Amino acid sequence: MIMKVEAFVREEKFEDVKEALNRIDVNGITVSQVMGCGAQKGSTEVVRGTKVDMMMRPKIKFEIIVSSEEWAKKTIEAIQDAAFTGEVGDGKIFSYEVKDVIKIRTGETGIDALQD
Repeated sequence: MIMKVEAFVREEKFEDVKEALNRIDVNGITVSQVMGCGAQKGSTEVVRGTKVDMMMRPKIKFEIIVSSEEWAKKTIEAIQDAAFTGEVGDGKIFSYEVKDVIKIRTGETGIDALQD
């Protein structure tokens, strides 16, 4: 079963998560800078002497497609270990079953489309 793992982590954990994924030989990640809020509802910061509610916090979003549930579990564990600080705002990890994958260049589908 092909799986997608999405993780939203603190910006300062980007390198740690990237290295953790590299150590377990996860290839093919997509990374985006995103903004969002969760339980912490942002924070109040002083900008030019004025208190401003910062509802949206900067995060890094990792998107990874893996070839099995086993790989999804390994990937999730690696991200969780690397992104953990124990503080509110560490992020979230989501996993989804992927219906199909199509490699545009060759037309291959499924697991074959994930190979180089």
